[in-house]
Amino acid sequence: MTQPPNDPQRMVTPKAREEDQIAEKSLRPKRLEEYIGQEKVVANLKIAIAAAKQRGDPLDHTLFYGPPGLGKTTISVILANEMGVNIKITSGPAIERAGDLAAILTNLKKDDLLFIDEVHRLNRAVEEVLYPALEDFALDIIVGKGPSARNLRLKLPRFTVVGATTRLALLTSPLRDRFGSVHRLEFYTHEAMTDIVQRSAAILKSPIDDDAAVELARRARGTPRVVNRLLKRVRDFALVMADNHINLEVARAALASLEIDDLGLDENDRRVLRMIIDTFDGGPVGLSTLAAATAEEIDAIEDVYEPYLLQLGFIQRTPRGRIATRRAYEHLKVPYNDRTSPSPQPDLQQTLWTE
Repeated sequence: MTQPPNDPQRMVTPKAREEDQIAEKSLRPKRLEEYIGQEKVVANLKIAIAAAKQRGDPLDHTLFYGPPGLGKTTISVILANEMGVNIKITSGPAIERAGDLAAILTNLKKDDLLFIDEVHRLNRAVEEVLYPALEDFALDIIVGKGPSARNLRLKLPRFTVVGATTRLALLTSPLRDRFGSVHRLEFYTHEAMTDIVQRSAAILKSPIDDDAAVELARRARGTPRVVNRLLKRVRDFALVMADNHINLEVARAALASLEIDDLGLDENDRRVLRMIIDTFDGGPVGLSTLAAATAEEIDAIEDVYEPYLLQLGFIQRTPRGRIATRRAYEHLKVPYNDRTSPSPQPDLQQTLWTE
């Protein structure tokens, strides 16, 4: 399986960066009452938690999926807090062998919650060990080798597995079907993002005006991880330039210095658009050709840059390649090249007269 492209240098990447690890721990909500956005998911989780507590059972195995940076890990930690149980956090790539998973499972206590990030990247041999653990709370171990080998089944305490993935389609059907509750996390609205900015600013003790919070929220691509990262950079700018008070002017100046425009596009996004528009006359241009022209990997174009440009309606995927839309031209303030309009017909009389 190919590794997902990594873009740690981009300010607007939804993927976790090293600097996010410490900051996110302090900014993460601890209870569902503090959680902002994802109203449908939160409402369903409240019912599931209340029902599990009344029955005295652990939560059903739960799967969260959606783009990175939307709070899958955060809401999993909240589930453990709401249930009053311990949480063990790991990831699919970290569990390399079946023995690694067996060690994790045998160390779980009753009602514990096991969070597996990027669960779609689990090794197939590891998945086979996980199936009976999910269904029967049992661990099957092969003892010995050859004709004398025998199967030993160990009973496990009842626990909850919470999986998170950004690529639901890459999950095998047997694994996906064993999660009793599946939730999709959507991009956040501007209103929810504004509330997140104001909450994070209060925790960071950085006074922020309402219009400045709105400005940050609308440039953060609907992703809390991105908006918290931008807030930290703007806070630094305000601390040096504006006595630690974030107003609209300071926010815009800081974001301009980071080269993040009104829609949250950075210079890399605009470079891809300009390449399609200027170099390839608006397209269509093949993916491999576009990657070569921008000196980027094909996976980076497809998985890092394209999703947000497609979400904004700036590019289209066609069988012949990528095409820049009218919206992209308008955003870059470039005259639109209408490839569908018929070319003007020559004047027959003028042509005959000239000849």
